[in-house]
Amino acid sequence: MEEPGPEEEKEEEEARFDFLEWIGPDTSAAVFTFLDHPADLARASAVSRSWRRFVVRNGFSKIQCLRLCPEASNFTRIITKQAIASASESDAEHQHRAYMHLSYALLLDDPQDCIIRCIGASTTDNFPEETIQNTLVPTDWVAMMRPSYWSSAGHFDPAVPECLFYRLRSDLCLVQQINIQPFRGQPTHPPSFFLLLLLNTSITCLLHPAFFQYGDPIYSAKYVRFQMGYPKTPLPSQLLVSHDNEGQLAADDNYIWTYTSPQFPMLQESVLQSFKLPRAVLCIGGVVKIEFLGRVQKQEMDDLYYICISHVQIVGIPLPRELGVDPYKNGVVLKYYPDTRRSGVCHGESSGDDGRNSPSKWRNFTTRILHSSSARRLGWNQAILNRLFGAHDASEEEEEET
Repeated sequence: MEEPGPEEEKEEEEARFDFLEWIGPDTSAAVFTFLDHPADLARASAVSRSWRRFVVRNGFSKIQCLRLCPEASNFTRIITKQAIASASESDAEHQHRAYMHLSYALLLDDPQDCIIRCIGASTTDNFPEETIQNTLVPTDWVAMMRPSYWSSAGHFDPAVPECLFYRLRSDLCLVQQINIQPFRGQPTHPPSFFLLLLLNTSITCLLHPAFFQYGDPIYSAKYVRFQMGYPKTPLPSQLLVSHDNEGQLAADDNYIWTYTSPQFPMLQESVLQSFKLPRAVLCIGGVVKIEFLGRVQKQEMDDLYYICISHVQIVGIPLPRELGVDPYKNGVVLKYYPDTRRSGVCHGESSGDDGRNSPSKWRNFTTRILHSSSARRLGWNQAILNRLFGAHDASEEEEEET
């Protein structure tokens, strides 16, 4: 076999040259900031040790995470489980792992009702018959033909607000929308087929004055607003809503709010109304406050304004339990405690230090970069991209994928 000549050896040496050094740190950083998916960043960091060091040291995983979710800027520290944190790893490496895991979690797509329990209400007219717990009942009725709804206390001033507080399934939930159904009172004279339950109905009228009213009143609010955040001190694990403490935890002084929504107008209709947030919001701490602004309905019995709600749903995506938060001084700490018994979402990313990644995945990655609108915005740097990722035939890639 013929030995390679000096020119061929020089070409091989140039082929092995690190293009990050060749194009310089500034241009390299500009290229990497265009990566808009955690999988792309993971594959880039798997090319070589120098590429991974570049990704970690420049905090691209955090930049990408903040782009996906601005609320992540509230994290002042990151705590990683010591069992999986090597002593030789830097703080930047720990931060990279945590933000990569968070970025992947933010892209999950399995929305559900995130409420796990009630925390409390600003006021309740008749406890426990009209407790906030009734807003989680999926039907309009509970036992013994009793209507299911929460009712505020009455007030002469229609401008006095009311609030409901809920605990979500996870410390971190990506909230997309909140559904609320105002309560509708029923006519004073029930239909004839209820006559057999007349005695029970009469008792219901006495216990629930908001239920039987003239004109089918709807006890809605003019506007609704949402706040999300975390408690200053951990919430008790036991039942939060009881006769003794029903309103004790429903105070702003107990929480740090990291997000406040705009005001949404409420319809004066007893239907499940959906309030979609301008963008999906990361609820840091798992506490949501629903604030009702402006009362519209009086109760004829006492001439006071009330707000009554039948159902509440907070729709979003609970993030994995490997991610949690804790208050810390004037901020909040992101905790990353991965379950080592099963492969996490960042397993492939964290173990790809030697560049042994799937060729097909790498080709897909480079194709997405070269043909993305972000790459086209680089203009004269297109030649650098070709040198960096390797020129290849896009049509050939498409044939392979099909």
